Amino acid sequence: MKRISVILVSALFLTACVSKKKYLALEQDHGALKSELTKTKVENETLEAKFESIQKRVDSYNSKINELTNETNAKLVSVDGIVISENQKQAMRESLKSVPPAYMSTAKTLKDSMNLALQFNLKSSIENIEEDEDIVITIEETVVMISISDKMLFNSGSYKISSKADAILQKIANVINAEESLDVMIEGHTDNQLMKSSSEIKDNWDLSVLRATSVVKKLQNDYSVSPEQLIAAGRSFYQPLTDNNTAVNRSKNRRTRIVILPNIDKFFAMMATK
Repeated sequence: MKRISVILVSALFLTACVSKKKYLALEQDHGALKSELTKTKVENETLEAKFESIQKRVDSYNSKINELTNETNAKLVSVDGIVISENQKQAMRESLKSVPPAYMSTAKTLKDSMNLALQFNLKSSIENIEEDEDIVITIEETVVMISISDKMLFNSGSYKISSKADAILQKIANVINAEESLDVMIEGHTDNQLMKSSSEIKDNWDLSVLRATSVVKKLQNDYSVSPEQLIAAGRSFYQPLTDNNTAVNRSKNRRTRIVILPNIDKFFAMMATK
């Protein structure tokens, strides 16, 4: 009986020891978990603080971007599809004040008005070019055509520009340089008399092209006309003013035509980049 009691007591003691070990182990695990949880909470709070700081910076940048966008939109306007600043638009309107109101009566938009203003200014600028039997000026809407007899520019059968051309080319250069949105085509025209072939000039096509390029180079090199505004073209004898049946008529057909074209789209594009 005593032996059974001892065995029971021993079993209870061992059971208590095992339970205590498990308890201590669980308590350690619990402590570790609490520590890990605390660490995670701290890290989470740190990340939240960083995120809040970043979000504030993002909100600040977005606010500045919106302010700049609104400010820019307030300063820019669209004129017939071209975006320009309000200051440029006002400058255009100021430039229109110098044009007689009657001249602007057909304009429906600001673009129409500027087109007419360019036309008016161009006509005004060529008033110092006097017409005579060697210089003929024709105006068709916004296009100005100045036809110059070959004897004013070249020696017979040559494409070398003579000194007699200086005065008229200077006046034409002044017109072109006054408005950078102009496009200018220089056309060489000849009569139908066959050329004596040389190493440089084979026929009337060659002569007409070489004369046109000579004038272009003269305007660029001697009178500082922008080459981007210039176009050289040769017409040979295929666009005569009159029949080539007399010496007088052939003289009329030998000419250089300078076609000045206001380019309103180019004008607005330049305004948009300034």
